[in-house]
Amino acid sequence: MMNIYVGNLSYGVTEVELREMFSKFGEVTSVNLISDKYSGQSKGFGFVEMAVQSEAEAAIKALDGNSVKGRNLRVNEARPRSERPRGRGRY
Repeated sequence: MMNIYVGNLSYGVTEVELREMFSKFGEVTSVNLISDKYSGQSKGFGFVEMAVQSEAEAAIKALDGNSVKGRNLRVNEARPRSERPRGRGRY
């Protein structure tokens, strides 16, 4: 099982479209587009979970940099929250 980060998404991309993109490479177990909790507007990134590691790796290789609705996707293996560098807080 692999969780994949998908960034630089057009705000018009839906979870259904994201699932279809990744389904070409194998079984997609979940899709989660991140949206603003107040406006409901997409934040331009999301996560796709795929059941088989090799299929997920093939999807990453094939889709990273592809243009979808005018934006070049950033696709890579999602890192657990603990590994992400901490941003600077507001003072």
